[in-house]
Amino acid sequence: MATFTQKPAEVEKKWVLIDAEGLVLGRLASIVAARLRGKHKPTFTPHVDDGDNIIVINAAKVKLTGKKYDDKTYYWHTGYPGGIKERTARAIMEGKFPERVVQKAVQRMMPGGPLSNRQLSNLRVYPGTEHPHEAQQPEPLDVAAMNPKNKRSA
Repeated sequence: MATFTQKPAEVEKKWVLIDAEGLVLGRLASIVAARLRGKHKPTFTPHVDDGDNIIVINAAKVKLTGKKYDDKTYYWHTGYPGGIKERTARAIMEGKFPERVVQKAVQRMMPGGPLSNRQLSNLRVYPGTEHPHEAQQPEPLDVAAMNPKNKRSA
């Protein structure tokens, strides 16, 4: 029996809505990354973009466990000598673009490469409850009900 391989023309993409309010960041990111890759489907093929389109709302209300809110540091380099920069998770979450914490967490759980970059373009993250994708009729996915550890109250 031959191994099944999905063709790009056969891919069916759905729209999924995830409410991130009170969810643990790492657990949310791993679920979103798996859905973006399409690993939840029986037709998963590693070299084909057959994941879903994911909309994450309330990204500013995501929770970090332990002391990560104060201690977790995000680094980047400007490209100039001595140009290493850093910012804590607290500074990003309280700043202008708190949704970037969720975007970075998902991005870093994906394998590197051109296919992952294409799959990450199917991720849309919004800090509040509003999003402009009502016409796509996204199906809600209750991540908090999957595992009791996915939601943090305090």
